[in-house]
Amino acid sequence: MSEVLVVIDHVDGEVKKPTYELLTIARRLGEPSAVFFGAADKADGAVEKVKAYGAEKVYVIDDAELKGYLVAPKAEALQQLVSQLVEKSVAPSAILFSSTFEGKEIAARLAIKIESGLITDAVDVEAGEGGEPVTTQSVFAGSYTVTATVTKGTPIITVKPNSAAPEETAGAGTVEAFTPTISEAARSTQIIASQPRQATGRPELTEAAIVVSGGRGTGGNFEPIEKFADSLGAAVGASRAAVDSGWMPHSYQVGQTGKTVSPQLYVASGISGAIQHRAGMQTSKTIVAVNKDNEAPIFELVDFGVVGDLHSVLPAATEEITKRKA
Repeated sequence: MSEVLVVIDHVDGEVKKPTYELLTIARRLGEPSAVFFGAADKADGAVEKVKAYGAEKVYVIDDAELKGYLVAPKAEALQQLVSQLVEKSVAPSAILFSSTFEGKEIAARLAIKIESGLITDAVDVEAGEGGEPVTTQSVFAGSYTVTATVTKGTPIITVKPNSAAPEETAGAGTVEAFTPTISEAARSTQIIASQPRQATGRPELTEAAIVVSGGRGTGGNFEPIEKFADSLGAAVGASRAAVDSGWMPHSYQVGQTGKTVSPQLYVASGISGAIQHRAGMQTSKTIVAVNKDNEAPIFELVDFGVVGDLHSVLPAATEEITKRKA
């Protein structure tokens, strides 16, 4: 069975949930092998975690020579790893990334380097009749759902978070160290300063299983949105109108010019449902809208709709949820 490479998304060895989803998808296509970029002393914890989700091998690449630069060194390292596997006649049948900004850029650079096809932002991946990966994507602002396959080289696929339910299964987790040789060209752009994002205590917007978003109907008061989100353990999002009004930072924006989310539950509060916003959330598994305008376009999309003022509906819902959790 051919290897399927999964690039681990982590922070200091703390593996993020989308990686477990990718490993689950990889098992549909072949034998999952994970690729870890990071400090050698952080690798052991990550190895144990991905091993629990079926990783048969873990290629550990010490990032001492890679960090401090943008994504070019990682793409070069992956190119060399793939080349080594090809030389051993064990070429991977697919390479999977999480659809983050970094993941998509590394995937694109790698596709050029190994002359392979690339599919981004898949919401599902299954094995075709010949075992080839067949992806499902939502395209043209969500107007169409398409299936696609890569017809040249090793399929490189980036997958949106929450596209699969992580399934635990024991893997061998055999560790193989890999040391790439990074060119000077790949080091041509260096990071000279970085600042960690301020923690909110809420899950990352693009990875959250539940997202509660607010729009123009909040009137700039996001307190009901945030309290309701916290009662559900959800992330907070915002529409373009709310961001353009200066009520929330752009990092919270969900939509065609913001972030694309695909949670299990999406609650749109005070959001009209313009196509710009719908493009960023309509692949959510269950959609609930709260809006006092019963003719708002958002109601055409939802699974459940509440016609009412969010400033009354959400506090009441928050109180009931808190009561039931007690």
